[in-house]
Amino acid sequence: MSLIKETNQQYYQGAQVFISAENVPNPNVQSFTTTFNTDLIFGSYSPDDTDYALNNFKIYTSSTGLPNPSSWSEYTSAYTVAGNVLTFTDLTSNTYLVVQLKSASGGLYAETETEKAYGNIVENNYGGYQYVKLNDIINNFMVAYVGMEKLILNVKRTDVIFHAKRAMQEFSYDTLKSINSQELTIPPSLSLPLPQDYVNYVGLCYIDNFGVKIPIYPADNLTTSPYENPVQDTSGIPIQDNFGENLEGTSITEERWKRANDKVINQSLFNNLDEYALWANYYGFDTNIFYGQQYGIEPQYAQVNGWFNMNEREGKVSFSSNLKNKLIVLEYISDGLAYDLESKVPKLAEEAMYAYILHAIISTRINQPEYIVQRLKKEKRSKLRNTKIRLSNIKLDEIVQVMRGKSKWIKQ
Repeated sequence: MSLIKETNQQYYQGAQVFISAENVPNPNVQSFTTTFNTDLIFGSYSPDDTDYALNNFKIYTSSTGLPNPSSWSEYTSAYTVAGNVLTFTDLTSNTYLVVQLKSASGGLYAETETEKAYGNIVENNYGGYQYVKLNDIINNFMVAYVGMEKLILNVKRTDVIFHAKRAMQEFSYDTLKSINSQELTIPPSLSLPLPQDYVNYVGLCYIDNFGVKIPIYPADNLTTSPYENPVQDTSGIPIQDNFGENLEGTSITEERWKRANDKVINQSLFNNLDEYALWANYYGFDTNIFYGQQYGIEPQYAQVNGWFNMNEREGKVSFSSNLKNKLIVLEYISDGLAYDLESKVPKLAEEAMYAYILHAIISTRINQPEYIVQRLKKEKRSKLRNTKIRLSNIKLDEIVQVMRGKSKWIKQ
């Protein structure tokens, strides 16, 4: 039995066509079940209602069904949605009806911009066959691994959900393709809030005029963002408010970093001795203190791409002044649970997920034979290793292309 339920029209256009029947007890009251991979989200049937924008679809009707947008009109009469079943109470017989998921093009069944179904629901479904929902993994586990004459006689579904979520988190950190990215523009404030599902960063880069990404480096040894900025009195003692808590002020460190001249930090101003003297005077150094020492710049600062710094206090990422108004891409890791049980797991990792859950349940139960626990532990490790190899996506042609430069000298 085929696992693909969508037609080509449903997959590429996000549209499914129905025809209202005539020979039914009540032709005006009819129900239709959509078979998209995407579940319908229903807010309201009326465009005048603000909840109408919550719908991830629009409905159009036509008396002819011709592929001309002018023959279709948006259906805004009363209807209800339960799951993926649409029920109409005022639908004439022999009427063509199409359910259009929101897409970047707006669909093919509207003539005006207002009636088009703009969104990204269709595009988000592209490539979805390579994934399985976490909720489906939990259901499959309950069927295949729990019951009479099976390793797990009985287990609560809540326990399986807990271990499945933990597996999702652990796999997301070093196994699954869990790297997300955002394209952002750095504002004059030189700081951006971290994404809602952020766990850790992978890297940041800014995009030049050719669309090439230029890496931005962390400012770990250059500056910092203090977690607390207590206001002090003249004796240096923190001042408290009426509730006994320290008063918080603004960070002087961060303000100085925003005003810093990056050319001074990376020493790109030192074209001659006069510029070096200006730098030394700026920091209050004696220009004679470096006599007799080896000349050169600090390698970790010898770059002009700019720096970023994680501001844990405000939940933001801050940038150096030379990156103002730059277009950047933030790549970060999420734990895979931002959308709860609707999270998607690559099918290449499905077996490893079952092995993780099975070992986690057995190993946390009392009076379990140790040899079974150890066997399941080995199976978990083995399947996880196989999953990493599968998801590494190594292609021979790509390796050959990289190795074409093997005859070049390696310089350090």
